[in-house]
Amino acid sequence: MPAEGKIDPRVVRTRNDVGAVALRLLIDEGWEAVTPGRVAAEAGYARATIYAHWPTRADLVAEAFARYGEMPHHEPTGDVARDVRGELDSFVRSMVERRLDRALAMLAERAQVTPEMVPVRDAFVAVGERPLRRTLAELPDTDREAAVAMLCGLVTHSVLMQGAPPTPAVLSAAIHIVLAGLDARAR
Repeated sequence: MPAEGKIDPRVVRTRNDVGAVALRLLIDEGWEAVTPGRVAAEAGYARATIYAHWPTRADLVAEAFARYGEMPHHEPTGDVARDVRGELDSFVRSMVERRLDRALAMLAERAQVTPEMVPVRDAFVAVGERPLRRTLAELPDTDREAAVAMLCGLVTHSVLMQGAPPTPAVLSAAIHIVLAGLDARAR
């Protein structure tokens, strides 16, 4: 038994393996592919192990989304415009390179029909938006919420609804419009 406060490396390895397989299945094949039996077979663990820790599809999908918690974010510089741009560039890269677009589309849809997925969605969005919210922390709450919704919404809409991320020029224009509007409101 591990010493108190220490996490057994086998537990960490199992969580990483199971989460990675669940995420791959989710992205490649969708919600229906993520079952305890399928994950057990592909991750190389006994079904009993999977069912003991992740008895439902929702549990496995939540574990899959924990893998996205390790996404790279922009390192803040203190320059609001540069930091907003850097964070949005990180978001765009994750949407494209880490296939976050597919995962977000599934999460949004599933949260509408599977109540267990609502806290997964809410936590995932909160963690993903946290760096942008920190960058805009000096704004009044309503202005910050509007700015985050507009900027994240631009990326999400472009990728999910138009099939491609916003161009760098469009991203720059949106950031300028939002920050200039906030500056004008502050005066």
